[in-house]
Amino acid sequence: MEYRRTAVIKLDTPEGADKHLRETIEQFKYCSNTASEWCWHGDDGYHVTSKAKAEDALYDQLREDTELTANLVQKGIHQAVESIKSGVERLKNDQDTSRPKFTADTAVYDKRSATFHRDHVSLSTPDGRIECDYILPENPKTPPTKYVANEDYEFRRATLHRRDSDWYLHASMLKEDDDTEPTTGHRTVLGVDLGVNQLAVASTGRFWSADEFTHWKQEYEQRRGDLQQCGTRAAHDAIAGVERKEDGRFEIFLHRVANEIVAEAVEHDCSHIVFEDLTDIRENVPQASWHHLWAFRRLYEYVEYKAREQGIEAVQVDPRNTSKRCSTCGFTHDDNRDGEDFECLDCGYQNHADYNAAKNIGLQYLRRPQKSSISGVRTRRSASRQRRQNADDGGAPVDVRLNSEGSEIPRTMRTAKP
Repeated sequence: MEYRRTAVIKLDTPEGADKHLRETIEQFKYCSNTASEWCWHGDDGYHVTSKAKAEDALYDQLREDTELTANLVQKGIHQAVESIKSGVERLKNDQDTSRPKFTADTAVYDKRSATFHRDHVSLSTPDGRIECDYILPENPKTPPTKYVANEDYEFRRATLHRRDSDWYLHASMLKEDDDTEPTTGHRTVLGVDLGVNQLAVASTGRFWSADEFTHWKQEYEQRRGDLQQCGTRAAHDAIAGVERKEDGRFEIFLHRVANEIVAEAVEHDCSHIVFEDLTDIRENVPQASWHHLWAFRRLYEYVEYKAREQGIEAVQVDPRNTSKRCSTCGFTHDDNRDGEDFECLDCGYQNHADYNAAKNIGLQYLRRPQKSSISGVRTRRSASRQRRQNADDGGAPVDVRLNSEGSEIPRTMRTAKP
């Protein structure tokens, strides 16, 4: 049996290494974006989804254009091709999509471009190899120490991330066990609620505010309105330029949020990121503008392919009653929620309504029929943290045991009619 884990390791970079790592990131993004552009348009009118074909066409050029090692150039091309494949699948399903653009500060390493040790890593850069020590929790039972220090777990590959001026290694690790007997275990899911005031709220208690998004939306609407009043050809051309800037700005913003959602899932060792089904999102969030609806769908698409790169699956569930159900006792009533406030009429549980909904979205996934080999799933909540809005000390039960017939809900689920 195989056990796969992603260890998020903070790096202690030596003096002067930052500029070389940043240059690596920039050149890696250049490779991916160049490959994405070529693959999206293709050389015969079709999208290219073959890594071999893309390498044959682009490898020599990108080796000449950059100072990256051969392996990093290949990884940049492969990253683009995988995203193109996802885009093609969305097109086959009549879903809106566009050419993938890589803006996140990341680069993909494997054993040819990085040497992984138990206390440090050696990374290839345009200026040669740089060795970075790991900053790990002292508790040997705490991730990522429990995986990094365990010789049974083998480093397979890793993604270098730059976040808030710090460097992290998202290392994919594999443990192979000869024991083929079924084992009791858990899977962990991250529930995500989407909304107008809070663009996204995770079941860990992390909030992504929509204030910035809404401010930009209003700003660009004002600009377009002013230009439309002019009615000139120059104003028309200017409107097109404003729309391009708007799209680009929103794309960057949503990529950042998607990266942070995936990082949240990785940090908490989640196997799934669970969203509400977006098919009827207009009815479920009636106050959302078309900008918000576009953002919800685009955010899910970004999380879906970014999560896949980390071995995490993004899924959608039926959102019915997730905003009205108490995530602690299961009592469901329209009057449980009042705007952003949630207070259960039955058990008295109080919290931010979107946070309660995020936990319910995670639990909704657990209620779906499960294979008998899965013995349990849990929805992860973090302790109270700085920069997070969750002040809940008790909160919803985080362990929901599953038997072969399905889920055992801690308390009787009841739905009250208004």
